[in-house]
Amino acid sequence: MKIRTIRATPVNIPFVAPYRFSYGAIASLTKTIIEVETTEGVVGLGECADGDRSADVLTLAERLIGLDIRLISEIERRVVPGMACTPWDNLLAKRRAFGGIEMALWDARGKSENLPIWHLLGGKHRDFVPLTEYFAFRLPGPSHPGEATPLEIARFCTRMIDEHDARIFEGKLATVDLDTEVEMMREVRAAIGNRELRMDANGVWTLPTAKRALTRVAPYDISWIEEPVESYEEMAALREFTDMNLSSHRIDLRRAVELGAPDTIVTNLNELGGIAATMAFIRSCETFNVGFRFHSGESGVGSAAYLQVSAAARHVHDASQTLQRWYADDVVEGGPMQPKSGGLSVPDGPGLGVVLDHKALMRCHERYRDEGAFPAESTSAHYGGSFLKR
Repeated sequence: MKIRTIRATPVNIPFVAPYRFSYGAIASLTKTIIEVETTEGVVGLGECADGDRSADVLTLAERLIGLDIRLISEIERRVVPGMACTPWDNLLAKRRAFGGIEMALWDARGKSENLPIWHLLGGKHRDFVPLTEYFAFRLPGPSHPGEATPLEIARFCTRMIDEHDARIFEGKLATVDLDTEVEMMREVRAAIGNRELRMDANGVWTLPTAKRALTRVAPYDISWIEEPVESYEEMAALREFTDMNLSSHRIDLRRAVELGAPDTIVTNLNELGGIAATMAFIRSCETFNVGFRFHSGESGVGSAAYLQVSAAARHVHDASQTLQRWYADDVVEGGPMQPKSGGLSVPDGPGLGVVLDHKALMRCHERYRDEGAFPAESTSAHYGGSFLKR
């Protein structure tokens, strides 16, 4: 089971309607789909979640041809520098690119042995992975009206309950004025009854603004607030103002333990360097009683990997995030995935348990070539907003 070739294809996954978050609005996400083909003709799938990493992936691939797909540690040593920091290389870019390749290696091995990845990781703790149902102010899309008022958002939440038995709701804060967002919280709480409600401010508030905002929305029984402020230190300072659980996309377990905040770290498989490294990190989180869950935004390839790891990792028991319901396209057969009754079942097929749709891959790649990358480096082009903290 040796590597014959590695392919990397940048794609754009569009939303049915652009959604607003604290930095503006976004209509599409750029991902890199990776295919690792073995000498036996087995093709493993992987994904880089943070845009067009095709050049990075192909640069690393030159050093990997002919290696056994099971020698993941050896493969990592070949392409990711061992030092913690260096002025001569982009360690983050290489770690993210390797994480996408490593995902494909696991998928190829699973397909070769006719076993799901959760089996290769030691077995599964759950057959069903809970996921949150997202809501936000959304702009009109090509065939979707979006949601422009608190009442329209509340009606969307009601529809998700009626049509999909949604259980846990998570919405965007820090996108419009606070009075309107308080009204949104009131309408949503009335619409969802006693179902769990979480919010996400994407770290845009200053500490004084966060204190004021959390005091205003506290009556609506919010269980989690993700990144009401940017730093761990600011989150620790919020403890005396709220009993909401706090989560962050920043990864610093040692500091989280020292400060007692955030309660949970939310990330993807690329950021930590792949499935094996993420499993090790999750075990460390469990040891120190810091939560872990996955964030939203991957294609069906990355999302399937989340499901496999969530099944195998005992500590990933809390609901992770997903935007699959909002996607207008995907690169896997049968995609986008549609959560039911608050989550998705873990695929039992070999490897990731999903099959690449080659026509869809080319369609999404052509979209990338026509539109360029989303989010763009220039925030004015695709975000439509500034990065100033409020």
